[in-house]
Amino acid sequence: MIAIKENFPQITPEEYFAWEEKQLEKHELINGQVYAMSGGSVNHSRIAIRFATMLDTHLDASSCITGNSDLRINIVGTNNYIYPDVSVTYDDRDKTTTQYITYPSLIVEVLSPSTESYDRSGKFRLYRKNPNLQDYL
Repeated sequence: MIAIKENFPQITPEEYFAWEEKQLEKHELINGQVYAMSGGSVNHSRIAIRFATMLDTHLDASSCITGNSDLRINIVGTNNYIYPDVSVTYDDRDKTTTQYITYPSLIVEVLSPSTESYDRSGKFRLYRKNPNLQDYL
C-alpha cells in the first residue's frame, strides 16, 4: 500500500484515533500529518496473508501477537502511527494497548513497485527506532 498525504492541518494522536475510527479507509499519522493508505493488489494481499498465517500458526502456542495490515505500530518515542503488512510482538507492554503496538520484534512489508522505495527507506528509518526490532523483511 502507498501513503498519500491528505490536506489536513496537523493533528494530535487523540484527534487522529477519534477521526480515523469513523473513516472507511486506513490512514497513517506521521509528524502530525495524515496520510491515506491506498489499497494493494491481489498478489500483495495474498503474500501478506500467507506470511501472517504462517507466523501466527508457528507462534500459536506462544504469547506472541501476530498482526496483519490492520494493526498499527506506534514508532517508539514519537506520535507516529503506521501500518505494516505483518508484525509480531512478544513484548508485554504491547498487551496493554488496544489500538496499536509499539515494540514489534518482526515487521514484514510486501514490496510493490509503488511502495518499494518508501518501504526500504522512509518506513525502515522509522521502524529502526524500535530497540526490540530483530528482523525487517
